[in-house]
Amino acid sequence: MGNTAVSMTRNFASLAAVAAALVATPAFAVLDNAAAEALMKKDNCAACHSIDKKVIGPAYVDVAAKYKGDKGAAAKLEKKVKEGGSGVWGPIPMPPNSNVSDADIKSLVEWILTLKK
Repeated sequence: MGNTAVSMTRNFASLAAVAAALVATPAFAVLDNAAAEALMKKDNCAACHSIDKKVIGPAYVDVAAKYKGDKGAAAKLEKKVKEGGSGVWGPIPMPPNSNVSDADIKSLVEWILTLKK
């Protein structure tokens, strides 16, 4: 085999390995607590929420408990975080978070839904 054929074979093998790794990796891995807390601070969620106690809004463990077993919870919560809402947790409305990226919202909501009291 010539040098070009060997090089092409190696490039193809490398590309195949990368493709296999991408297929095996979930699109959104659940955050660990440190990464989630960093996102909470970056996106200003921590101004109204805490992991385990009510601040202005509900504790995230309470959100997880309320939506446990609800297959549509992630989509509902992502929409509520983005658009804001009121009435579910009391009279104080949650303002819209249109400046927060969809990826950050999705990651945080997925993480919240894994929390346990």
